[in-house]
Amino acid sequence: MKLPIHKPLVRGFLMIVALEIIAIAINMFFAPHEVAAGGATGIAILVQEAFKIPLWMTTLGVNMLMMILALSFLNGGTTRRILFGSLALPVLLSITPQMMIIQDRLLAIIIGSLVIAAGFALNYRIDASSGGTTVPPMIFAKYFKIRPSIGLFMVDFVVCLFNIPVTGFEAFALAIFSVGITSLAMNYIETGFDRKKTVYIMSNEHLPQIEDNILTHTDYGMTIHQVVGGYSNEPREMLMVIVEQRDFRHLVNRVHKVDPIAFIIATEATEVHGGSIE
Repeated sequence: MKLPIHKPLVRGFLMIVALEIIAIAINMFFAPHEVAAGGATGIAILVQEAFKIPLWMTTLGVNMLMMILALSFLNGGTTRRILFGSLALPVLLSITPQMMIIQDRLLAIIIGSLVIAAGFALNYRIDASSGGTTVPPMIFAKYFKIRPSIGLFMVDFVVCLFNIPVTGFEAFALAIFSVGITSLAMNYIETGFDRKKTVYIMSNEHLPQIEDNILTHTDYGMTIHQVVGGYSNEPREMLMVIVEQRDFRHLVNRVHKVDPIAFIIATEATEVHGGSIE
């Protein structure tokens, strides 16, 4: 059963859960080991180490600055979208205990990266934000046509660089490592671990037999596309088949048994929704 995430109460609850997950990752994995892996909280970790200012204060200050930038260079809608997260995250950072629960620094950063990725992914899933340094990439995209993903990487990299003078080169290396792990983990969490493949099949002479073989011996989802040959300019059919990752090689072998020179293209289907169309 799907959660009604568009209902205000459910969405508000999920936002708090996501932000608390982020707060736990920061206070129990990153801050105790003095690793600033980008973002407003990364800046806060560096400021805490350099000037002993509590995490939540710096995070709140950075978030307020980012909201001013959003109002000045973006629009009121963007500011409203990040307002709740910008205020709630510092509160949660202030009430969540800051403690070292894993002594090994590398292991702590790996686990912390996975935990914070879960929080970020849940936030994005409900179209929410924790504010902070997500704002500059939006400004870069609007005024300089820089892709948001690249802009975010640039901002996070600069924050990571400041680990070197504040907490040392090892912390910088761990921060960059964390950014990579978090990005990969978010990708899998957002699109799901149960990935499928979309397989496109064309055959000059044996497509009806391939179609019949798939329909008779498998339960794969299949759609027939009407296409036009690029060189022949003649109409023909192409099969689109959705299969589990584990069944991909089985499908290819089945097709090649019917037509060894069948043309096959496979792409990742990161999300598949709905049922079959008959």
